[in-house]
Amino acid sequence: MIIAIINFLTLTISLFLFSFLYLLSIQPAKRSKKHGEKAWADCKKLRSVSGFFEMILLTDVILWIWFPLPLVNTWNISPNILVGVIVAACMIIPCALLMIKGIVDAGSETLSPSKETEMYGGIYNHIRHPQSAGEFPTFVALGFLVNSWFIVILMSIYIILYVPIMIFYEEKDLVSRFGEKYINYQAQTGAIFPKLRKQNPVSP
Repeated sequence: MIIAIINFLTLTISLFLFSFLYLLSIQPAKRSKKHGEKAWADCKKLRSVSGFFEMILLTDVILWIWFPLPLVNTWNISPNILVGVIVAACMIIPCALLMIKGIVDAGSETLSPSKETEMYGGIYNHIRHPQSAGEFPTFVALGFLVNSWFIVILMSIYIILYVPIMIFYEEKDLVSRFGEKYINYQAQTGAIFPKLRKQNPVSP
């Protein structure tokens, strides 16, 4: 009981710290106006620390298998745990491939933002946030993996609330970095899903 409560508290705190620190890390242009050149290196550090809390979060989710909260211990997806494992695999595999492709095409900018970075190509020609599109659904997939509707619901609510906020602040910073070029890119390219109909670019 006590271990389960500690695990849940660690999970929620790690989720908050990961989200907050990552949000700070994706705004280097804004931070540089106040902190100068060191803001870029600071954002790299913030991103690394946020990744550390993400790993704690994912570990806590896996530990849910053995230490679920008693109040939601019966919220099992299926009596057969293989059902959740199969659903999780069907989600994680394509999401991982999408995230890896995004990381490769973004290059060093994934972990180390730089003002010299040019706008990306590859998968970014089709969607603006492939890493997020691949990464965040895996949080829900882990809920299926640990056979818990509670984790699935919790992570789904988190994604619905957090991802639009993250995209808003990141893209506000990207517009500051790349200007009208990025605004035109937004008009032509979907954030999470490819656009079926593209808008006309903004005239210079």
